[in-house]
Amino acid sequence: MTPHNEAKKEDIANIVIMPGDPLRAKYIAENFLEDYSLVNSVRGMYAYTGYYKGKRLTVMAHGMGMPSVGIYTYELFKIYDVEAIIRIGSCGGYTKDLNLFDIILSENCFSEGNYALTLNNDNCHLVSSSKELNDVIESTANSIDVNIHKGNTVCTDCFDLYMTDVNKFLERIPKDFNPLGAEMEAFALFYNAKLLNKKAACLMSVVDSKYIDKVATTEERQTGLNNMIKLSLESALNIQ
Repeated sequence: MTPHNEAKKEDIANIVIMPGDPLRAKYIAENFLEDYSLVNSVRGMYAYTGYYKGKRLTVMAHGMGMPSVGIYTYELFKIYDVEAIIRIGSCGGYTKDLNLFDIILSENCFSEGNYALTLNNDNCHLVSSSKELNDVIESTANSIDVNIHKGNTVCTDCFDLYMTDVNKFLERIPKDFNPLGAEMEAFALFYNAKLLNKKAACLMSVVDSKYIDKVATTEERQTGLNNMIKLSLESALNIQ
């Protein structure tokens, strides 16, 4: 147990699916898992362990922002011996060819933040997901006919829709990085995995875009992401 997670070590599976929203974790458990149980509710950050098509998995929320996801994923990797984490979240689309609820698989993630410097005295602002895990997800997506967009993403310290001038931020991104989208957690997840020699991937569904007038509602964000959820669960079946 930790100050943030009341689960016993044996309560957590070695593969974890992580949405940001605790209610999304609850939704996944209730609609996709069998024989599941609630193993953590500290701070309302629900974690459920159960079975998907016979494979034992944990679905746990991680909250919003790098500090939150950094705590939970570090503890899962370091203390609970989790080997692989797939984050499933929402993002803002940064290219014209993305529609609402299109799925992005992050390959490399850039952040202006100092998560790596603070945690590990490492002046690092660019980190990659697990190629092995991404290959599994891409292969699974092809097999179940779910379209994904692979590419680079950015991880911000604030909600990008609230930036006073998002174009100024985009000008500071490394040249030719060409991000597909922006979210707020993947960098910390990827960096923890790199530091602790684990596997991490991030799937995200587009819920807003500067090229689209419509923004997904709270209800749509919570329950309208079933293709991404299914892809993460089916991919978990193929992780060795």
